[in-house]
Amino acid sequence: MSADDRRHEVRAPIELKVEYKRLNSFFADYTKNISRGGTFIHTDRPLDIGTDFLFKLGIPTLPEPLVLTGKVQWIITLEQATPDQEPGMGIGFVFGSEAERQRVEGAVERLMIENLGPVLYKKLMGARTR
Repeated sequence: MSADDRRHEVRAPIELKVEYKRLNSFFADYTKNISRGGTFIHTDRPLDIGTDFLFKLGIPTLPEPLVLTGKVQWIITLEQATPDQEPGMGIGFVFGSEAERQRVEGAVERLMIENLGPVLYKKLMGARTR
């Protein structure tokens, strides 16, 4: 199954710093893309599928990073990586409330518009909803 087959939302190619804790160690990796429902974190040390974890997503237009809960949906290990697919983990956002979902989805949508432009964003979102 390709990474595109696992996605349920339109993704924008955006690199953002992600910080998270694993056991007693802190890691800083980078996203490769993001959607309103999740992100792909490029890392040589993916967490196990099904792992719930708290992470911080640094968005340049926000004064503070978004603190999010995510769940590892799928991984690509170093051994599975190819020139077209880097190692890492696909993360689905987990929301504690509808207000939190709306806040995160709004921030991600603004980020996608800023990086893709409003015309391309509308085309991608229009193609997704058809």
